[in-house]
Amino acid sequence: MITIISGTNRKQSECLQFAKLYYDFLTQKSEETIKILALEQIPHDWFHPDMYDFQSESLQEIQDEYMLPADKFIYITPEYNGSFPGALKLFIDACSVREYSRTFKGKKAALVGVATGRAGNLRGMDHLTGVLHHVGTHVLPNKLPISRIRHLKNGAGEVIDKGTLKAIEKHVEEFLEF
Repeated sequence: MITIISGTNRKQSECLQFAKLYYDFLTQKSEETIKILALEQIPHDWFHPDMYDFQSESLQEIQDEYMLPADKFIYITPEYNGSFPGALKLFIDACSVREYSRTFKGKKAALVGVATGRAGNLRGMDHLTGVLHHVGTHVLPNKLPISRIRHLKNGAGEVIDKGTLKAIEKHVEEFLEF
């Protein structure tokens, strides 16, 4: 199973649009089960002072459905303050409380950075790589920065830039071989 993680809790994020694009490409090219986990759509009752001592039931359900059965992850992260969102770091930390090894160790991940600026969250992907290496996840060396995302869309908000769509398709193909 492959889990695509839209790595922000911001409502109606552009990150989720790119996660859906990855979902479409993956379902065209693979017979594997593909799921999207959008941090903006999950309950956040697991963020409390005792979160490192016990896990909320809602987080256990998310971990059991999206994290434990996955062999591979695609993290799609917007750039927040020169890095990846704190909500994603908090989610990774919260999942490490229970079933740490089964959740992260030996699994594979691809990273995609999205930004309105020109760097495509390169620094944030480097930071996330360090975190994922620490928890034992193997990261595809080819990270995809997607820059100036507002210029890649039509009036309806759909990504239509042919170069970007081709880069995503190639990234998906490389990830499936990883």
